[in-house]
Amino acid sequence: MGRPARLAAYAGLGVLGVCVAVAGALVQGGWFPGGLLLGLVGCAALFYGGVKATGTRLGAVVPGGVWLVVVIALSTSRPEGDFLFAAGVGPYIYLLGGAMVAVICATVPQLPPSGPNTA
Repeated sequence: MGRPARLAAYAGLGVLGVCVAVAGALVQGGWFPGGLLLGLVGCAALFYGGVKATGTRLGAVVPGGVWLVVVIALSTSRPEGDFLFAAGVGPYIYLLGGAMVAVICATVPQLPPSGPNTA
């Protein structure tokens, strides 16, 4: 993968990080506990997919960092009193679980492909 293609992939992963953060924030509270699991699986799919698509650890760091910033921004209360995350254990599990999944995907060792034609 060339440098321009990889930069475009990182930009796309950043946009997907925003989408997964917003979707997960809405779903995790609406369908507890199934929505929480769905949100975390979406995070894991994005972060691990980013590693596999780009072939670098930055493929998980970019969407994970964007996801974390968006989730923290969504968790702050607004002057009108509106907020997206209710008080409870679900939002904390979503925040900490998603961050842990991002770290795990970014630090998992990259094993070379195995097979008869790997010379």
